[in-house]
Amino acid sequence: MLSRSIFDLAVKKDRLGELERQTLAPGFWNDAETATVIQKEYGQLQEVVNDWEKRWKEAEETEMFLDMLMEEKDPELELEIFEKIVSMEKELALAELECMFDGEHDSSNAIMSIHAGAGGTEAQDWVEILMRMYLRWAEIRGFKTDILDYLAGDEAGTKSVTIMFKGKNCYGYLRSELGIHRLVRISPFDASGRRHTSFASVMVLPELDDSINVDIDDKDLRIDTYRASGSGGQHVNKTDSAIRITHLPTGIVVQCQNERSQHRNKDTAMKMLAAQMYELERQKQAEQHQDLSGDKKGISWGSQIRSYVLQPYRLIKDHRTDQETGNVDAVLDGNLDPFIKAYLLLGK
Repeated sequence: MLSRSIFDLAVKKDRLGELERQTLAPGFWNDAETATVIQKEYGQLQEVVNDWEKRWKEAEETEMFLDMLMEEKDPELELEIFEKIVSMEKELALAELECMFDGEHDSSNAIMSIHAGAGGTEAQDWVEILMRMYLRWAEIRGFKTDILDYLAGDEAGTKSVTIMFKGKNCYGYLRSELGIHRLVRISPFDASGRRHTSFASVMVLPELDDSINVDIDDKDLRIDTYRASGSGGQHVNKTDSAIRITHLPTGIVVQCQNERSQHRNKDTAMKMLAAQMYELERQKQAEQHQDLSGDKKGISWGSQIRSYVLQPYRLIKDHRTDQETGNVDAVLDGNLDPFIKAYLLLGK
């Protein structure tokens, strides 16, 4: 059954009490920025504790039913307990993952951008496959997704796509995906049936909340409007309200076209810009301290974090953790949790 010590429940409850005392202190809202940060931590911690208490109660009830079953055989009760245990095992696996989310922005929404590497249509089709994989993963997890920007391929597939993932710990999960993804397969676009290798880069950033202030001078921005594009309206609204923002000092370019309102597209694009500038500054500081995180190393063509081999054999392998599986179809249909878990354990 569950062990209270695994989840440090006593420590979390002590911290929850400390935060509650701070919120009740006179003049708490005199410093609105600090108060917002404290309230956010309090809300997140309260949710963790409540979820854990719920699981503990379910475990105690199941244990009681097991005792009853030992005394008197009841096929219906046996089936009910079996289904309950299966459900609890899934919830416990999820709780185990959530315990690893202790990074500064792990609880945040995530902004993911996928870009095709060299290879033309083959690479662009690979981006389309990855996009579907991550959207399916989010659907399974119950996360909401918005496609912020979409650039269709010349003949098929997708040149680039930016997706917002909304839900608890989205960034904590998806930061494991940052890097180069390599596909090896018989190309459906090659009449000779030759094997091709394609690459796509995946960038993942946290959506910054109001407690993070990124100074952006309007004079440093070039803002362009353009007509939204999409695969027959499949991915985005086809309007004239799309926004592209270029930060001139750094050369960072962001764009958003999923809303019909130009104003809302600009707001979202500014959030994307702030996230990229924040990450750029974080990397600079990390380099100064010679403390680059492992997931940032070797983000270049040919230094893939994960390989998806469909021919001549079928295998997906993460080169950072050595996690692998031959069940290629399941992974491409969104079953990413074993790879995410292995990556998170690597950092512990």
